[in-house]
Amino acid sequence: MGESSSSQSFFKKQYEGFREFWTERFSFLENYARFVQREKPLPSWSDSDVEEFIASDPVHGPTLNTTREAVNFGLTGSVIGAVSTAGVAWKYSRSLHGAGLSFLAGGVFGWTFGQEVANHWLQLYRLDTMAAQVKFMEWWEKKSEGQS
Repeated sequence: MGESSSSQSFFKKQYEGFREFWTERFSFLENYARFVQREKPLPSWSDSDVEEFIASDPVHGPTLNTTREAVNFGLTGSVIGAVSTAGVAWKYSRSLHGAGLSFLAGGVFGWTFGQEVANHWLQLYRLDTMAAQVKFMEWWEKKSEGQS
């Protein structure tokens, strides 16, 4: 009986260490917690709302605009990666399921590569994109509740 209580404390201690490790690694999610874990979710916003924020905030607006431009790099990379990888898979295997899986994998790899290109091309590493996104969410929260 003494062994089971010590093994429970061992597993509990391991679980706490594991949880602490991953909580530290994903601490950036705390920035969004108050927007995601609301009782009443925020309403959807449109492109015109985002453009209004970009025009109204001289500090975080340009950063958010640059972040939105980076999405085009990811989409382009995703399309190129998906089509080219699926094409090569189809050419050499003539397998529909192989081409389909290659299409998905190529899309993911292309998106990742496109985001890396955007990171360097648009110099996103110099910008605090998360702060701009959080400021937009705060702005949208105030606007949607009629406080702005």
